Amino acid sequence: MTNTSIAACLGEDFLAQALHREYRHVPSALDIAGLMTWDDLNQILAAHRLEPPRMRLSRDGETLLVGGYTAPVATRRHTVWHRLHPAELHARLLEGASLALDSADELHPPLARLVEAIERDLRTRVQANVYASWTSTKGFGVHWDDHDTIVVQLDGAKRWRIYGTTRPYPLHRDIEDPGEAPIEPVADLVLHPGDVLYVPRGVWHAVSADQGVRSLHVTCGLQTRTPSDLMAWVSEQLLMHVDWRRDLPLLAAPDVQADAVDGMRKRLAELLDDPTLLARYRAAIDGQAVGRMVPSLPYIDAIPAEGSLRVRLTTARAVLETGENVVTLSAAGNVYEFAPAAEAVLRPLVDGRTMDLATLAETAGLALEDVAGLVQELVAGQAATVGSLL
Repeated sequence: MTNTSIAACLGEDFLAQALHREYRHVPSALDIAGLMTWDDLNQILAAHRLEPPRMRLSRDGETLLVGGYTAPVATRRHTVWHRLHPAELHARLLEGASLALDSADELHPPLARLVEAIERDLRTRVQANVYASWTSTKGFGVHWDDHDTIVVQLDGAKRWRIYGTTRPYPLHRDIEDPGEAPIEPVADLVLHPGDVLYVPRGVWHAVSADQGVRSLHVTCGLQTRTPSDLMAWVSEQLLMHVDWRRDLPLLAAPDVQADAVDGMRKRLAELLDDPTLLARYRAAIDGQAVGRMVPSLPYIDAIPAEGSLRVRLTTARAVLETGENVVTLSAAGNVYEFAPAAEAVLRPLVDGRTMDLATLAETAGLALEDVAGLVQELVAGQAATVGSLL
């Protein structure tokens, strides 16, 4: 897979015109070489104990009973897990079931790199689910998702019928039901390998492998951020003011209650009047994003000054800020302050590159031991991982 950004694949006007607004289909947008194959999927299914709903089969909108394609196994420690039964799995798939594997980015590094690239572009948490189908039966019926999705077709062909929305921006926990799906689709698309499709949340759609060939695709779900999320963060920022920390005068006279509400209103208005509020919020949640934390075994005490040792950040949303006398990195819930010379070490890592310590030291003009010490701080904070074959 190339390093081309997903946002670029979806068009130079994607962020301004389509994101959160309308679906977009771009044929042959992405080089999928090395991203995921049927062999990769077979190995994942064989090597992991994937209990439902992590791995599941669905047909006509219904989830199949796990006993129809697995056999229970009791261990000596008195736990029971479901061993995949390949012959029964094949039979259910031939009968029209679709296979879904959630959070496949946690199991397959190439998919992890894909979702990290999307996170770096769109600044939100992403989860990659893999879907495989063989028949024209709809695995999940006509439905909508409570998050935006970016779909990449990996093999075969998949038909997508897009029906539009009945409730703008619906939520998982909402106060109103979106109602029934529209009858007529607004678009009828067939995705082929390398095609990319963006579908905003709330858009009804139906998917089937009705082109006479099997289908394998990955759907990258984008975490939703709404004004409600912003207000939750704002309420935390307001705790610096006594008006937002004192007890509510629930038993006081009406004039006292009115004065208390007025004081809260003024503090809230001051914060909402800040034109940089959304930028501050984005920086704050980016710096708190933990990403995909990876241990750095065997280096449990210190990172050795070995030039060939490679390092990368575990989060795609680290925030690097430079000042006159300090460089500040916010990553994986930690804030680090380094001397200005550290920027040359941190910049390629924040940009998503995997680097060896020797190259970082040479680029920054620092001693290898100093770079290893800096990386050790990041590893201790779970913001970076090291290894020989990253």
